[in-house]
Amino acid sequence: MSEPKTKLDGATIAEEDDGIRLDRWFKRHREGTPHALLARWARSGQLTLDGKKADVSDRIAAGQKLVMPTPPVETAARPARKGRPLTDADVELATGMMIHRDASAIVINKLPGLATQGGTKTEQHVDGLLDALKFDGPTRPKLVHRLDKDTSGALLIARTPRAAAYFAKSFSNRSARKTYWAIIVGVPDIQQGEIDLPLAKQPGSGGEKMHVHDDGLPSKTRYRVIERAGNSAAWVELQPLTGRTHQLRVHMAAIGHPIVGDGKYGGKGAFLTGTISRKMHLHSRRLRIDHPDGGAIDVSAEVPDHFAASLDALGFDPLLGEIGTDDVAKGPPPKAAAKAAAKAHSKQIRKARRGERRGRTATSKPTDHVGKPKPKAKPGKPASRKPGAKKPPPRPARPR
Repeated sequence: MSEPKTKLDGATIAEEDDGIRLDRWFKRHREGTPHALLARWARSGQLTLDGKKADVSDRIAAGQKLVMPTPPVETAARPARKGRPLTDADVELATGMMIHRDASAIVINKLPGLATQGGTKTEQHVDGLLDALKFDGPTRPKLVHRLDKDTSGALLIARTPRAAAYFAKSFSNRSARKTYWAIIVGVPDIQQGEIDLPLAKQPGSGGEKMHVHDDGLPSKTRYRVIERAGNSAAWVELQPLTGRTHQLRVHMAAIGHPIVGDGKYGGKGAFLTGTISRKMHLHSRRLRIDHPDGGAIDVSAEVPDHFAASLDALGFDPLLGEIGTDDVAKGPPPKAAAKAAAKAHSKQIRKARRGERRGRTATSKPTDHVGKPKPKAKPGKPASRKPGAKKPPPRPARPR
C-alpha cells in the first residue's frame, strides 16, 4: 500500500526578502516551523527553489518560486508572538513620538525613561509598541539600533525586512551619522577634540557597566563645546565614531566631565544644584543615513522638557546648537591636506617677497613689505643712506 503524498505549499519570494537565507524566510513568514523540520525537508529534497533542490542556508532572490511541504497543523497554529495587547494609550504614545515616516522607515523621538527593548521588570518599551506603527506596511516594523533607557531622541525603525538589512549595514559600517546633545559638569580645557579610550565590560557588573581598559575595544568620540555656563557646566555636541555600549557616558566621565544626571558613571558629581533636573541630559539630536530607495533621511528631534528647561536655566542660546554641526562631522583635516595648505601658504609668502626684491613697474607703488606702501622721498632730495654705506651696484637690465 503506497504512502499518501505530502501536501505541498508554495510562495513567491518578495522584493523585501531578496538576498536573505532560506531559513530566515521561514522565520519571517512561517515562524512556527522548527529548524529541525526545515533541515529534514531540505535533506529529502522537499524544499525547492525554481524546481531545484534547496538548502536552508541558500540565499534567495526576489521572484523565485519556493515549494515546501505544508507544515503540520500543530506547528502552523503556534502563535507567532507573545505579548499583551496594545491599549489606546499605547497606540497614542507610539504615534505621538513619530517624527518621520515613509515606505521604508519610521523615526521616533524616544522619550527619556522609555526602554528600547524589554528586560527584567520592563513591561513597556519601544519594541512592544511597534505593532502600533505597522500602518499599511507589509510586516511588523523592526528596530535596527537602540538608545539607552534614559537617553532621549531620534530612533530609527525599519518598516520592511529589506530596509532593516540595509539600515543595519549602514550602522555596522559607520556610514550612518548620529549627533547627540549633552549638558556636562564643568568645561573641558580643549573646546573641540576627540576622545580615544578603549572600553570593556566592568567585571562584577554583569555586563551592565563599562569602563576604560587597555584591553577593551577601540572607542572614539568626537566632541565640541557649544556654549559654557561659567565653569560649572557646558552644553556639548557629541558624535560617536564607534558604537560601544554607554560609550558617550563613559568617555565624558573619563575626562572628568560626566553628563548631568548620569549617576551611574559620574556618581554624586554628576548632579548640579538649583533647579537643574536630575534626569539624564543626553539626547540623540540628529540622525543622517542613506535611504534604501535613494536619497537620505536627515531628521532632527526636539529635546525633552527637562533638557529644554536646563538649557534655559543655564542661559544657553538654543540657536548656537545648529551652528557648526557639519564642520564638526567632517572632523579635523587629514595630515596630508593640512600639510598641503601650509605649503601653499608659504609659497604665497615667498612669491610676495620675490616681487618685493625684483621691484615694481613704474606705475606700481613701491613697498617695503607686503601691503604697506614705502614712503616717497621728498622732491629734489635723494633718498638718504647711512653714513659710510656703499652705493649699491646698478641692477642688470631685465631681458625682454
